[in-house]
Order: sequence, then structure tokens, then C-alpha cells
Amino acid sequence: MSTPRFIIIKNFIEDKINAGEFTPGDRVPSENELCQQFSVSRMTARRALQSLNDEGLLIRTPGLGSFVAKHRPISTLLEVRNIADEVHERGNSYSAKIITMTEVEATSQQAAMLNVAAGAILYHSVIVHFEEEIPVQWEDRLVNPALAADYLLQDFNTITPNAYLSKVAPLTEASHKIEATLVDQTIASKLHIDTRSPCLQISRRTWSAAGIVSIATLIHPGDRYCLGGHWKI
Repeated sequence: MSTPRFIIIKNFIEDKINAGEFTPGDRVPSENELCQQFSVSRMTARRALQSLNDEGLLIRTPGLGSFVAKHRPISTLLEVRNIADEVHERGNSYSAKIITMTEVEATSQQAAMLNVAAGAILYHSVIVHFEEEIPVQWEDRLVNPALAADYLLQDFNTITPNAYLSKVAPLTEASHKIEATLVDQTIASKLHIDTRSPCLQISRRTWSAAGIVSIATLIHPGDRYCLGGHWKI
């Protein structure tokens, strides 16, 4: 079954927001512009924009257009926590296995996410986190060296990337995107799951007072992790 056209448009705009190409307060393409770009009816374009408005990602202003919301509700539902602390709070043992620690050149998309030049050097780490010797998280992280120069020198068997970055570049802001996903054989083998097993993926970007510190993809086996929260309205 093909993906509905309004979902394609919705995903297009949401991806632009998550990549930082559309920032809070920016006007997104109008119904007419989306109609031309995607060859759809105004009703389809309107449905996509209204859906994003209903989710709190856009604010629609009659006569002016749709703008990226300045506050995204999803960010208020999650804390940026150190997974080692979470595991210890449950009374369990924590450990980690380092898969990758290296320098890479930023792609154009990564550069936009971290506000650096395409081709700039980034620090890349991939780490599997364990609870009671059972893998519970695959962490794939890119770090801006200008804000964490000694990142690759750390022993992430004794300190997590989250804990280290919180010390050298204290968190001032974070964004999250949560979605269900399936993983490839490489990740599945490290998480000790089948490629058909559903996982929970959190895409996270963090800021300090000096700028964007890191972007991370956190993947959890669906049967080993849950998210919860409590807030007052």
C-alpha cells in the first residue's frame, strides 16, 4: 500500500524541522507552494499542515501562513538522562562496549544539524550499553570537537558520553524525535535481537550555551525499554 500524499508532505516538513532547516518562527511552504511541489490538491496540502498544527509542530495564522512552533511539546516529555544512572537506579549493574571511536567528515546533512561546515571534522562514537549484561541501547553519536575537544580521549567504559558532555558542555537545550523502527543485521547482532524485532529510536540533538554539542541516535529493543513521564497542566 502506497503512503498517503499528505503523510509524505507532513514527513517532508517534519524532517526539515528536525534537520534545523526550518527553525522556530520560520514560515513553512504555503498550501499553494506544496500543491505545486508535490502535485497534489489544496485539500491534501491543507491536511498535512493541519496535522502538524494539531501535533504542536506548526502554528497556523490566517492570512499569513504556517510557522514552526517555538515550543515543541515532545521536548517537554523527556529528560536527557545518563543511561548508567537509570540502570543503577533500578538496582542493576551497568556496562558498555565501545564499537567505534573515530573522526569523520561531516556530510551536508550532519553539518546542518550541528551548524558546522560540510566536510568539517566531527567526533563519532558508537557504543552499546548493557543492563545486567543484556544490551539495552545502541548509541550512535556525532560530536562537535569545538565544544568537546577531548571527547575521543575518554574511556567510555567508565563514563558515558552523556555524563562527559554534561561536564564539559552543560546542557541548555535539547530536541527529541521518537519513532518505531527496525534495524539492520549489524545493529541487531549487537543488541542480540532479530532484524524483525521492533525497536524504539530516539533522535536527539543537544545544545550548550556555546552552540550545538551533539546529535545522537539511540536505539532500544522494544521489549527492553519504555518511556514515561508525569507532568501537570
